[in-house]
Amino acid sequence: QVQLVESGGGLVQAGGSLRLSCAASGRFSRINGMGWYRQAPGKQRDLVARITLTGVTDYADSVKGRFTISRDYAKSTVYLQMSSLNAEDTAVYYCNADVRLTLYSNFVSYWGQGTQVTVSS
Repeated sequence: QVQLVESGGGLVQAGGSLRLSCAASGRFSRINGMGWYRQAPGKQRDLVARITLTGVTDYADSVKGRFTISRDYAKSTVYLQMSSLNAEDTAVYYCNADVRLTLYSNFVSYWGQGTQVTVSS
């Protein structure tokens, strides 16, 4: 089984920064894309940023220029550096990864348990 464990959430003042981490563990062959999504109360879960196996990144318009996604392939870990945070960034942030369990299996999408980010104004 694959587990995604997030860390780094918390309470921060507007204008501040936070760095989220998500480490994949378990038995698997390969991780393809990894990403971060967020869900605010009463809203749907939306993409924040994704990074492909080859390092191509994609960001939601609302975070471009403020957030940076990166990954450590050796550690099967994805990071989200968040800067210039504002109240609209308050949400539960979820890590996502497309994982191939064996060499010949299809990729399966896994989710972390979520980490709360609260930005106080």
